[in-house]
Amino acid sequence: MFYVCITVFSFLLTYVLMVIARKKNIMDIPNERSSHSVPTPRGGGLAIVIAFFMGVFYLYYKGEIPGNLLLALLSGLPIVIISLIDDIVSLSSKIRFLVQMCSTGLALYFLGGLEKLNFIIFEIEGVWLNVVAFFGVLWLINLYNFIDGIDGYAASEAIFVSLAAFILFRESIFLLLAAAVGGFLPFNWQKAKIFMGDVGSAFLGFVFGIFIVYTANKEISILYWLILLGLFWFDATFTLFRRIKNEEPFTKPHKKHAYQRIVQAGFSHQKTVIYAMVVNIVTFVVIYISKESEYLFYVFIIYLCLLYLLTKLIDYKRPFYASV
Repeated sequence: MFYVCITVFSFLLTYVLMVIARKKNIMDIPNERSSHSVPTPRGGGLAIVIAFFMGVFYLYYKGEIPGNLLLALLSGLPIVIISLIDDIVSLSSKIRFLVQMCSTGLALYFLGGLEKLNFIIFEIEGVWLNVVAFFGVLWLINLYNFIDGIDGYAASEAIFVSLAAFILFRESIFLLLAAAVGGFLPFNWQKAKIFMGDVGSAFLGFVFGIFIVYTANKEISILYWLILLGLFWFDATFTLFRRIKNEEPFTKPHKKHAYQRIVQAGFSHQKTVIYAMVVNIVTFVVIYISKESEYLFYVFIIYLCLLYLLTKLIDYKRPFYASV
């Protein structure tokens, strides 16, 4: 019942934020790089944040999450604030990145850093992994924002990954995140009535980064997260690599991500999201069967190869160079 209440609260708050955004003209205006065609309210991700933290404090009171995780998650509030301001009045990317760096460093401090990564068949240790964790969380914050470009995609991915993590690791915090995002998704499904904005996408990227470090410190293999979040981080990272290789100004907005080129090739937002979730579900079944065995490492390698082949198939439908 608790999680149902969180979902209902998130749903109602999203509606309120949608009304406020329309009255205050907080709108996402379409341009040549947009995947939508009409002005749409943004900032709905604030409902996810508020609903999530309401649940976090309750779970902490019940003793279901530790204090260090609570403090690490609270470290993301400056990201929420600066992202919300950016959704209303555009800010410099340097200011946003500086805040992201401060929040990430503070969160890693509360978590005790990261000194070991478990890849099932081998482990990597060392204090230097804190540098990897720092930049890894920063990349997740920003790539989640990059991938939030079509109706329902980022929210659906968040719900899938959270539910999968709950089934695999049996911790309430993951189910809570799924419930908070679940209330927002109906308004964001094609055709979206509101976008989550940077306040939602940046926060979700941060939270998943914290979850990865938190579970890694409990000696849970990072392979689970690399596979579950594979569609997002592979698309964003491979696209960035290709743009750098082509000597393109990679900081400039574009529509070259695989999911965007699928839409350009004629797929609807809805169909693209559904196909992505089918891939995720099939992958999760394989993960669940292979969990806690050395086969998980080979599943990861095979999955990377399949994602690469899928990207090349999309290239055939909508060439990388043909997108803006």
